Amino acid sequence: MKSRSVPVATALAATAALLLTACGGGSSSSKGNDKIAGAGGGTATSSPSPSTSSTDGASRPRITLPADVHDVFAGWNTADPKAGPVLADAERRIDATNYALSQGNPDEPSLGFYYTGDALVGAAQWVKQAVDAGVVLTGTTRYFNARVNLYAANSATLSYCSFEGKAYEKNRKTGKVTKDPVTDNSYLLYTTRLEKNGKGVWQTNALRSDRGNKACTP
Repeated sequence: MKSRSVPVATALAATAALLLTACGGGSSSSKGNDKIAGAGGGTATSSPSPSTSSTDGASRPRITLPADVHDVFAGWNTADPKAGPVLADAERRIDATNYALSQGNPDEPSLGFYYTGDALVGAAQWVKQAVDAGVVLTGTTRYFNARVNLYAANSATLSYCSFEGKAYEKNRKTGKVTKDPVTDNSYLLYTTRLEKNGKGVWQTNALRSDRGNKACTP
């Protein structure tokens, strides 16, 4: 979604989700020297429809998004034996963020399941900002060009693009939807870092976003 007083996207998200004002220091855009350790390189994922089923035994929270909110993960190969678990938990993290927003709950437990550290603090703050502004997400956000780099046994980076041209802000009380024209700013590049915890869950502990990045625009 476009830049307004309180950006709402996937994300929201991350996406926003989608997190345009939260994780990793609260910046909504990454600078040229704003690096995440281990980022770079990696393998592009390519797959039909992704699966969010878990085979590691972790008891994950059940998340059901509102009927008018859709996260589409294009080519996220969650079946890949190495990168798949990272991608699957990143998907769940994005859905968890959108769910917390829809519930108006910065303390939603699923946020703490998929975020940790500064990223968790930022995610909760971002949800609270949207709630205080009285806005919520509606529409569809597409995530694509996912690249995973497993640079240690329990550490990985994930970069991906999002298209928010069909995701909009909706006034929580009136239901009024604000739609903006699609521009290069409808596309974002996300760079994230994840660590696998003792339960086998890949938690996001750092996230940067760069709106209008040429790597994601058509």
